[in-house]
Amino acid sequence: MVAEALGASPGPGVILAAMRSRRLLTFVAVALLATARLYSDETRNLDRFFPGYASTLVVLDLDSGAIIRHNPELARRRFSPCSTFKVPNSLIGLETGVIPGPDFVLPWDGTHYEIAAWNRDHDLRSAIANSVVWYYRELARRVGLARMKEYVERFSYGNQDLSGGVDRFWLGSTLRISPEEQVSFLRRFETGDLGVSPRSLGIVKEIVIQPWAEGVVYRGKTGSCSNGDDAPDHGWWVGTVENRGHRYAFAALLEGKGASGRGARPMVEGALVELGVLPARPPAAP
Repeated sequence: MVAEALGASPGPGVILAAMRSRRLLTFVAVALLATARLYSDETRNLDRFFPGYASTLVVLDLDSGAIIRHNPELARRRFSPCSTFKVPNSLIGLETGVIPGPDFVLPWDGTHYEIAAWNRDHDLRSAIANSVVWYYRELARRVGLARMKEYVERFSYGNQDLSGGVDRFWLGSTLRISPEEQVSFLRRFETGDLGVSPRSLGIVKEIVIQPWAEGVVYRGKTGSCSNGDDAPDHGWWVGTVENRGHRYAFAALLEGKGASGRGARPMVEGALVELGVLPARPPAAP
């Protein structure tokens, strides 16, 4: 220190300390930059894809952490999950052993439904493909309220309120979840962080795959709730995408008269193509 004060050249120890300090500062700067990228978010106006409805879309890049939100305020509001709950319901049925596998059949009881595809026996694959409500209500009854509550809490699924009844709490009833929370659930679904077995997770991932383009793994589930005169209808399209080495989770919701998951899906897909999450779909063969 005396030598430095007198203007002498710093010794090796001082030089080494300075080099270490610079390396530390460089490391901190790089870490801060990486963190900024990891948690970067962007708000985009995508109203043109959803004409006639209040709408929101949340897209999370699972690898970088970047997130895009259309209408963030609506993305934070909770709604009934409707048939999007068939994804966790399937996982719970498999984990509890109520469903031994994807080919497990529940017999149709003869009740006539307006949706013709529901009027027959179904296994897990066909029940989720046709969004068969009676199959999943019976599944929930067999799981039972105590076990259902255990898993809904494990999944941190929305408000976790099952008081509406074991076979209907997700159908315009007490269970509520926001689009933001749907994305959080789907992130854990995609990354295997839900506390369920790889077998159960693999089965459910396989039965919700949607056709798109070669090299793209696209998973999704609709949900629709008709709320009568008490509240506007709402429709969900939620899922995950694996495309060009990136994995995404997304959740979209439409709100308004006649809103449905079936109607939401093509609108959402247009927005996902615009955002580069999905590639443009190849034209159909002549």
